[in-house]
This record gives sequence, structure tokens and C-alpha cells, in this order.
Amino acid sequence: MAWYPGATKMELQPESDSQPAIKPTQFILHSIVAPWTPRRTYEYWRDSTNLESHFGLGYDGSLGQFIGTETRADANGPANRRADGTGAVSLESASNLQASDPWTDEQVEAIIQLGVWLHEKHGIPLRICRSSADPGYGYHRLHTAWNPDAHSCPGDARVKQFREVVFPGIVARATGKTKPPQEDDMDPVDVWAYKGRGEKHDAYSYLRGTRGAVTALTAQVGALTATVGKLAEGGGLDAAEIKAAAEAGAQAALAQLGEALQD
Repeated sequence: MAWYPGATKMELQPESDSQPAIKPTQFILHSIVAPWTPRRTYEYWRDSTNLESHFGLGYDGSLGQFIGTETRADANGPANRRADGTGAVSLESASNLQASDPWTDEQVEAIIQLGVWLHEKHGIPLRICRSSADPGYGYHRLHTAWNPDAHSCPGDARVKQFREVVFPGIVARATGKTKPPQEDDMDPVDVWAYKGRGEKHDAYSYLRGTRGAVTALTAQVGALTATVGKLAEGGGLDAAEIKAAAEAGAQAALAQLGEALQD
């Protein structure tokens, strides 16, 4: 069995060990008709049905894998495993309760990355399946054999995305025409100059303010320590003595802090 490194492994048992092996030749996309995280999808497969998909995809692009891609998963009708041992890899994706919403940008990117990995790992050809047994990429309602109940999965908006964005994105990424998005590295000056929304001060201002607050708090702690020490020597303190002890403690703490900052 094969596990995709970009997914969180949530292995379903006993299915993962008991279901027969497949040679994966297709990748079929579904909508689960619920706004579920991969963990919730896993729990549903585990606790509520004898069906399952290989993958579950959340709105935020988080991906869970429940069955190895070289083991049969039961989400695609006869495409789960054919007589010749070939079968489809299936992905259920979070959607609204009508399966009418498009995939989010995060979902699209996750599907593209997984689609590329399946091409590289298992040799799934970069084409849309021309028949229910033809190797390639598709969605649940693409072929009647995959969808005997004739429902609309994954939904009109997602079918449009598959044809115009997702599948072309897999092909472009797999053939080196595009690269995965990368986060821009910020210049250190930009980091310190950053201001959050609605903030009046930048990050460096807050750092300086924090240093001042630490200095003041250290002085207060020193003053309190000196006062408590005086009390512990026995006997009470009058107001003048308390004030003098506090001032002495504060000056000592500030002197120690100044020395530490110079080191």
C-alpha cells in the first residue's frame, strides 16, 4: 500500500488490511455533501458505514488518508476494483449540504498536488477518463457506471472547476509548466515594521515597549523582595522604612538589569 506524504494518515481498520489490493489507474473526485474536516470524514467511515474513500479533504485544504492507494476503497461502484485488478483512487471533499459550492482555493491546490503525486507514484496518465475503465482523472458523475444512482456529485460548480482549473492545473504542474505556490520571504526590516490591522504601532515599537515594561516590573519585584526581607528580620516597619526599602530595592534591581543589558 502507498501513503501520500501530504496527507495525515488516519488508517481505517479492518478495511485497510482486509480489502484486496488494486493497481491504481484512475483518480475520481467526490463531494461528501457536508462541511466536514478529514477527521470527521474518517469518523463517519469508521462508525457509520461500510463504505469509504481513500482521502478526505477539508475546506482549508487539510487532507486525510484512510486507505493506502494500492488497496481497494469503496466509493466508486465498479471502479473500486475491476476484474483485472485495476481500480480508482477516491477523494471525498467538504462541501455545503447541497454540494452546490465550488472548491475553495485551498482545496483546489490540495487536489492538484495529490493529482501530481498520483501521476508520479502510480503512472496515472494525464487525461480525463474516456470511459469508465479508461485510466486517467475524473469526477463521480462523469460515467454512469461510476454513478448508477445518477446524482450530481461533485456538483455543477465543481465539475466546471475540474475541467477549467483542477485538471489543467494537474497537467501543468506535472509537466513542469507551473510550480507549487511558495510563501514570500519577508525582509527583516519589513518584519519589524509590520503593523496589524487597526494597530497604531509597528512590531519594533512593541518590542521596545516590552523591554520598558520588563524593566519596570523587575524594579518592582526587587522593591518587594527588599521589603519582605526587612519584614522577615522581625519587627514591624513604619511608613518611612517601607518607602526607603522599596526605593533601595528598586535601585538595586535597576542596577542589576543595566549590568545585564551591557553584557
